[in-house]
Amino acid sequence: MNNFIIITDSCCDLPLDYISTLEIPYVSLTCSCRGTEVLDDFGTSYPFKDFYEDMRRGEIPKTSQPSSHAFYTSFKEILEQKKDILYIGVSSGLSGTTNSAHIAKNMLEEEYPDSEIHIVDILTASLGQGIMVLQAYEMQKQGKTLSEIINYLESTKNHLNSYIIVDDINHLKRGGRISSTSALVGMLLNIKPFLTISNLGKVLPIGKIRGRKKALTALFEKFVEKVENPEEQIIAISHGDCIEDALSLKELILNKFKIKDIIINYVGPVVGTYGGPGSLTLFFLGKERETDLA
Repeated sequence: MNNFIIITDSCCDLPLDYISTLEIPYVSLTCSCRGTEVLDDFGTSYPFKDFYEDMRRGEIPKTSQPSSHAFYTSFKEILEQKKDILYIGVSSGLSGTTNSAHIAKNMLEEEYPDSEIHIVDILTASLGQGIMVLQAYEMQKQGKTLSEIINYLESTKNHLNSYIIVDDINHLKRGGRISSTSALVGMLLNIKPFLTISNLGKVLPIGKIRGRKKALTALFEKFVEKVENPEEQIIAISHGDCIEDALSLKELILNKFKIKDIIINYVGPVVGTYGGPGSLTLFFLGKERETDLA
């Protein structure tokens, strides 16, 4: 029975037509740029091209997570429909968004004691989060129960790999991911940081690559090394306004593997603030994630 509604947040970076067609409810984060705060709403209020051009001109965006009140309002609207809730949220290792959701959940459970609110911290962001939302919707369409979908997400998320290259490491420096010295050396040597999202849902540096072409190859090689059952899954590529590189990576993959589907889309403004123009991320299911010992 479809007696529950799946909701997410705007960090999932799904193409707008997916959001519209499936009528996926979401809670927006916000991005401040050029002195104006706008909703992160899949490019509607702040077109992706404009966002990345602003960054190239030197604008430094700032991001904000949703308030607990925003989640309270969205969750209550669903509960008033006599539906339970499954919220699939951006990694708690990257954002405080799921914490806001938990605060709202605690408030509403007192008001609606017979209803269920479940929060799955998917421990990644962007289209990695997005493809898990799509999988949950597909399972719901197939008649899977709320418990079955939650169990799938919780048992699968540590196999959801996210591998990232960035073009300008200054954005990582501003986000506190690397030191100023490392950023300067990297710029001088044309070094591209090679990153992943760890088992703790945090950005984890795993290497340094010199040159863009080698960086693209490194993404593909990680896919070859770690992917499992590619013909049965949707993989995703998110990009910071570098569609040509995304299409090149897609071609590399399709030349070697049979894939169920590949989704390509922009990294939205909130996640894109930290990756910047030229970032490229590959998401897929496979062997377990890299381990963060911190």
